[in-house]
Amino acid sequence: MIKTDIIIIGAGPVGLFTIFEAGLLKLRCHLIDSLAQPGGQCSEIYPKKPIYDIPGFPSILAGELVDNLMKQVAPFKPGFTFGEAAMRIEKTADDKFIVTTIKGTKHEAPIVIIAGGLGVFEPRKPPISNIEDYEDKGVEYIIKDPAFYQDKECVIAGGGDSALDWAIHLTEQKIASKVSLVHRGASFRGHLDSVQKVIDLADTGKINLVTEAEVVGLSGEGKIEKITIKHKRNGESIVEADHFIPLFGLKPSLGPIADWGLEIEKNAIKVDTLDYSTNVPGIYAIGDVNTYENKLKLILCGFHEGTMAVQSAFARIHPEKKNVLKYTTVNGVTGF
Repeated sequence: MIKTDIIIIGAGPVGLFTIFEAGLLKLRCHLIDSLAQPGGQCSEIYPKKPIYDIPGFPSILAGELVDNLMKQVAPFKPGFTFGEAAMRIEKTADDKFIVTTIKGTKHEAPIVIIAGGLGVFEPRKPPISNIEDYEDKGVEYIIKDPAFYQDKECVIAGGGDSALDWAIHLTEQKIASKVSLVHRGASFRGHLDSVQKVIDLADTGKINLVTEAEVVGLSGEGKIEKITIKHKRNGESIVEADHFIPLFGLKPSLGPIADWGLEIEKNAIKVDTLDYSTNVPGIYAIGDVNTYENKLKLILCGFHEGTMAVQSAFARIHPEKKNVLKYTTVNGVTGF
């Protein structure tokens, strides 16, 4: 049995920063994550993608953000259970929780903070009959390392920020030898500045932009070699390509968390914005996994939610103590 003050389910940026805030209150944390490393989506899906809305960093790669957070929490010596999804949670007679993973590892603490991001997710796949035949043979649903596409001909499909951003990045950084962006609509869902940048790159011939069209066929001997694009008005055309990258987003689900007796709304955990507590006393939910009025799914907001949750957790663990806020500019950061 692993015993600690706070069990954090999810080792993404929000879960990691929560260790820091808990550590300032001398509360120990142990994190559980189904992935084999810290960082959540930032490490698993887009470690090389720049993030622009982290205070104090005009731009920082997602992987670098995770590295910095790990350095920041190091003084507080957190524990980790990686590669094991949290499956069950039960309440003990002395008002604590036991969280058991899929491999049977048990963790006990008076507080559980769920920072599970989008939960369990899988990519939304386009309806192409033989697409699974080319998975890992030229078809990728996420971009982990842009260098993988160096000097390759890439076809990206999608109309959101991810498709736009990666098309721009692979082109401007001179990574891919050719980038085609295929979108079934006439307009895009992404940020206006990204849309304009793609249009500008298309006007100068740096991106092959194909709107009102979709990819309907894949072919090649053992790997992607040709892609069939069907245009709304002009019919079908075939382009040569090394990679097809459909970026249609992820289908999230809460997985086992949905069966823990928590109040669920729109596939997320409903919380009280006073302290981001759930309907089960002692269990909190922070980051993308929670929902409330005017919720914004930003890392920045998750940092705030984690901060407020640990303040409430301290009061539950130490009802006899008064927590006086101490500024790190005055007291510094001292670990255990």
